[in-house]
Parts: sequence; C-alpha cells; structure tokens
Amino acid sequence: MSEWYEESFGEDYLRVYNYRDEQGAEHEVREMISWLKLEQGSKVLDLCCGMGRHSLSLAEAGYEATGMDLSDVLLGEAKKEEGADNVRWVQGDMRELPFADGEFDAVVNLFTSFGYFKKDSEHVRVLKEIRRVLRPGGRFIIDFMNPPHVERHLEPYTEREEEGLKIEERRRIEDGFVKKHITIIPQPADGEETREYDERVKLYTFERFGEMLEEARLEVVEVRGSYDEKRYKPDSERMIFVGKRL
Repeated sequence: MSEWYEESFGEDYLRVYNYRDEQGAEHEVREMISWLKLEQGSKVLDLCCGMGRHSLSLAEAGYEATGMDLSDVLLGEAKKEEGADNVRWVQGDMRELPFADGEFDAVVNLFTSFGYFKKDSEHVRVLKEIRRVLRPGGRFIIDFMNPPHVERHLEPYTEREEEGLKIEERRRIEDGFVKKHITIIPQPADGEETREYDERVKLYTFERFGEMLEEARLEVVEVRGSYDEKRYKPDSERMIFVGKRL
C-alpha cells in the first residue's frame, strides 16, 4: 500500500497548491544566504524542492543549486521554469540521499517538507543523511511549523473553487500528527470522478526537534520564528533551525 506522500504530490497537487510567490522565494533566499553566511558559488541542496522556486532563486543568486524531490510531477514543473537549466534536478527519497559524503556546503529543507513518516527513527535518518552530505562545518536550515501556532490557527474546514473544481480541505490534530483530508470535486458535466487525498505531518515540539537534531549530530546555532523575525518565540509562526554539521 502506497504512503500518502507517494500519492499526493501529483497533478492534483498543482491545483490544490497552485499559488506561487516568486518574490517571496527571492526574499526568503536572501535571508537564508545571510544566515548561512554562504560564499558565492557554494553548493546548496534544496531538499524536497517541490516546484523549485527556492532552487531557482539560489541559482540566480550565484550558487550551485541542486533541487531534489520525490515527485517526478513537481520536478517536471520545476524544469519548465525560466532558469531551470542552471539547477541540477534530482529525483530521490530524503531518507537515502543519492549524493556523496560531504558534497554540499549547505542543505535547506523549507516550509515543512519534513515529518512525513510514521516513526521518529525515519525522521532522524533524514537528519543523519543531511549531516552525511554536508561537508565538515557545512550549514543547514530546516524550516518547520510551530505546534502552538498550528494548534491556535488550524481551520477544521475550508472550501474553494479552482479551475472549475471544488476543493474541500478538512484538518485535524490526531495522535501527534496534523492530518488533512482533501476532496476534489469536478463539475458534473466534466465527466471526471471525485478524488480524495490524505496528508499527514508529525507535529514535533521545539524541544523534541532539538533532541533529534542533537541525535543526528547537527548543531543548532539559532532558531528564527519566520523569515522576518530574528528570534523564535513560543507563539512564532514557524521554527526555522539554522545550524551546522559537527
């Protein structure tokens, strides 16, 4: 039986998450570069790059960018973008990175592209793989949702229209995970069937995430609360861990 992340990141994902913010990606990359203190030409892995907005911005800013994702569909979209030839695109599983030891100066994992698996051991394995492909002293950013903010602002139900499709999203926190059930309902005249998808992300606390990073021998240098907020606070929107390989 396939896992949710093997099913969800296909053509319908492009409809559900069709918003793209190129200027936002450029701003976020500028911030990340300043936090990571990267020199021009540094090798950067955008792990779980999706449609490649940040990979493309990194390449445009003068870095040797690699974008990796599990989804061939999302990588296909990334390759259509202007400047895509300046990025190396790789398909792969984040638990077993297809790269050499110490290949990268920095690894970034952005906007909660983490926590997809059922077991903590699998997430620690991802962090250990990040460490393995970093050069000694190499830097990382892992950008994850902040549980208190999620718990306060979670919308149990939303619906909207996109490209003639009705998209219903139901969200809940259950068994330590944020779970979302997506229903895509076409117009009756279209002759398409209703499609349903499930998403599940582990809701790691600040303390537990820190423990896993320590277990993977990744040192946290600072934690930001957003791309515009210097320090993480308990009510911050995000937990953005910035650090280096020990």
